[in-house]
Amino acid sequence: MRYHPHTDADVRRMLAAVGAPSLEALFASIPEGLKLKRPLRLPDAIDEHALGDYLAGLAGKNRAAPPFLGAGAYPHHVPAAVDQLLLRSEFYTAYTPYQPEVAQGTLQAIFEFQTFVCLLTGLEVANASMYDGATACAEAALLALRLHRERRKVVLSRALHPAYRDVVHTYLVPGGAEIELVPYDAKTGRTDPAVLARALDAKTAIAILGSPNFFGIVEDVKSAAAAAHAAGALLGVAVTEPLSLGMFAGPGDLGADIAMGELSSFGNGLNYGGPGVGFFAAREAFLRQLPGRLCGETVDLDGRRAFVLTLSTREQHIRRENATSNICTNNGLCALAATIHLAILGKAGLRELALVNWRRAHYARHALGGGRFSGPGFNELVVPADGAALARARERGLVPGLPLGRFYPELEGQLLTCVTELHDRARIDSLVEALRG
Repeated sequence: MRYHPHTDADVRRMLAAVGAPSLEALFASIPEGLKLKRPLRLPDAIDEHALGDYLAGLAGKNRAAPPFLGAGAYPHHVPAAVDQLLLRSEFYTAYTPYQPEVAQGTLQAIFEFQTFVCLLTGLEVANASMYDGATACAEAALLALRLHRERRKVVLSRALHPAYRDVVHTYLVPGGAEIELVPYDAKTGRTDPAVLARALDAKTAIAILGSPNFFGIVEDVKSAAAAAHAAGALLGVAVTEPLSLGMFAGPGDLGADIAMGELSSFGNGLNYGGPGVGFFAAREAFLRQLPGRLCGETVDLDGRRAFVLTLSTREQHIRRENATSNICTNNGLCALAATIHLAILGKAGLRELALVNWRRAHYARHALGGGRFSGPGFNELVVPADGAALARARERGLVPGLPLGRFYPELEGQLLTCVTELHDRARIDSLVEALRG
């Protein structure tokens, strides 16, 4: 049985319509040497029960130990209640609810998501989710350039996540923006506010830091905000590990104008790296410049509490080419999962979980000799690890972290490792023994 809907007659009619003599002719642009000219080598068909046993055997080969790997995607426990609640009929589709009269459940969930983002970041307004942290970071720079049209310069900390820097570059440079990188301090791993201040000038629209940054170091956001504001620029703070906000003050509380990043630590598993759930929060003064969607609270004709999409300025609506964003959907299901997880944790649970992560990472840092950088950290640290150490870790079935030489040549032989609530003391001790030999 073939699992495609087109009959031979359908195929012939389609080929005639496009003027192609055969299916092979449609792929004439592919070099002959790259074409597979034999049937796929597949095993014989088996029944469903046998297939289940076969797949279970393959799954049994997986190593279940959680990786000591962060760098923007963090291994955390997701409560079973999250997936169960996602199955409720109110959330059959997480697509943007254009008809509020039939989508109050989804709209309220989006409103609660925005509320949680504001509480975490210490800022007044948040939108209804972004694709991921990297594109949210680029949207922050675009917002600043819209607000300061006479300024075309964006200053990025070199300790900001490399992927975030790359996406900002891709979004902005073709439009004529100038990007300047500020070095990190080799001792602390932080962005020096004095060095940042020297990079800021009358052309700068925004400076963007990551906190915790790519090395897991918490930045001096308050001093960076003062430096940016003295130059007439905005300060944006990217947060790749939002669990840190259960322990540290939000970027807005420290003077930042925009906070953005990833919320996938809540409710969303690693899933081989995606999808993410970006967030974006800003000062209320920038409300009409927020990208994406905004869900607001109002009352209906009968005076009952109701939720609606508001201030929608997407390109396919009335603003067209003057829109603040071309985001055509949101990560509604991922945002809903994060909202459920945050609601389950509550304020006290969030802080306790953050402290567990910090304490275990602190234990690992002490056992590994303090780490490469002396700045304050959360649940990531940079430690030396040569090829032999990495091999020993792999022999123990461990993924010890991310070698940094790929992104920072001066840190060749250094490893970015992450410790979360999934890593008990025995696992941490095994990592320490592998890395220290």
